[in-house]
Amino acid sequence: MENLNLIDTFSEFKELKNIDRATMMRVLEDVFRGLLQKIYETDENFDVIINIDKGDFEIYRNREVVEDDELENPNLQITLSEAQKVDEDYEVGEEFTNEVKLADFGRRAILSLRQNLTARILELEKDNVYAKYSKRIGEIIYGEVYQVWKREILILDDEGNELLLPKNEQIPNDYFRKGDTIRAVVIKVEMRNNNLFIILSRTSPVFLERLFENEVPEIFDGLITIKKIVRMPGERAKVAVESYDERIDPVGACVGMKGSRIHGIVRELKNENIDVINFTTNTQLYIQRALNPAKVSSIKIDEENKKADVFLKPDQVSLAIGKGGLNIKLAGQLTGYEIDVYRDIEVVDNEDVDLEEFGDEIESWVIDELKAIGCDTAKSVLELSVEDLVKRTDLEEETIKDVIDILKAEFE
Repeated sequence: MENLNLIDTFSEFKELKNIDRATMMRVLEDVFRGLLQKIYETDENFDVIINIDKGDFEIYRNREVVEDDELENPNLQITLSEAQKVDEDYEVGEEFTNEVKLADFGRRAILSLRQNLTARILELEKDNVYAKYSKRIGEIIYGEVYQVWKREILILDDEGNELLLPKNEQIPNDYFRKGDTIRAVVIKVEMRNNNLFIILSRTSPVFLERLFENEVPEIFDGLITIKKIVRMPGERAKVAVESYDERIDPVGACVGMKGSRIHGIVRELKNENIDVINFTTNTQLYIQRALNPAKVSSIKIDEENKKADVFLKPDQVSLAIGKGGLNIKLAGQLTGYEIDVYRDIEVVDNEDVDLEEFGDEIESWVIDELKAIGCDTAKSVLELSVEDLVKRTDLEEETIKDVIDILKAEFE
C-alpha cells in the first residue's frame, strides 16, 4: 500500500528516540483519526489498522446500506445501487466496508498528516526527556561539549539530548572546547515557550556533594553524612561531615590516604581548596574548626543575635580572614554565625602603631588591602614575610617592600 514513507519516517524517530511500541501505535492512530475527522467530520465509522512490523497501515470505512432515495449522510451511509456495484449481494441495512487509500486524501492533506505526525513525535520526545531529567535533578551528568558560546555551553548527552551549562554555573577557571567530556549536576529542568531547557551547574554545592559520594564509599553507603557544604567556586570550599560509627574518622575517610580521594575532586574543581571538618553541635568548637587553618585563642558567642567574636594571636588573624576575607566568609556561612575577628588583647604590643597612622606615607588603597587580610598594625605586617604578603594580597612585591621599609623605619 502507498504509505508515503510515513511509517518509515516514524521508525526512524523510534530508533533515534527510543519511543515504545504502544506509544507508537497510539500516536499514529491519533494522527490518522485527526485527519479523518477533518475530512469526513467524524472518525467513528473508521477502522485504522497499523502494522509496525511491516511498516504499513490500512484504513477502512464502514457505512450502512440504504435505499437510493433515503441517503442522508454520505459519510455514514451508501446507496444500495452504489454498494451493489461492488457486490450484487448487498441488501439494505447491511454494513458496507471499503478500504480508503491515503492517496485519495490529496497532496495537501497528506502533507498536513506528515507534519502533524512529526510534531506529535517531537512533542512526545520532549515530554519524555522532561520527565526523565526531572527525576535526575541533583544527579551528575556526563556529556560532550558540542558548542561553546560566550554566555553558555551546549552539551549533548549519550542520547543526543541538549543540555545547557550557563556561564554563571561554570567554575571561573573552567575552559572547554568542542568534543571535551564534561561533568556537571542537573539543577533545573523547565519549559519556556514550549521549549525544553535542561540547566547544568558546576558551581552548585550539590555538585561537590555528588563528587564526594563518587569518591568516598562511606558517604555513598551512608556511614558518613555531609551536613553542609559552602563554597566559592574555584577558590575555596568548606565541607562539614559526621560519622555515626565511632570507628570511622569522617575527615580521614574523605581525604583518603595521602589525599588520594580528595585530590580527584580538587582536580575536577580546578584546584579549589577544600577544607573538610568534623561537624559538632558544640558551637564554639564548630566555629573554631570552621576557621581552619587559623588557631583560635578564645570565642565569645551571642546566641540571640547569632554573632561570634573570635580572638586570635596576631599571626593567626590573616589566616582566619583569608585572602579577600574568603575564609571568614565561608566559616560564617557554614556555622550560621556572623563572625568578627579580633587580635588577642593579651598579646597586643603597646608600642605597636595603627596602619592608619602611616596615611601620609602609604596610599590608602594599599592600607585597605593589608587590613583586608587582618594586618591593621605595623607589627602585624612586619610579622609576615614578603612572600606571604604577596600571596595573600593583590599587591606587587615592590610595593610590599616599600611598605615594609616605611614600617621598619618607625621602630628604628
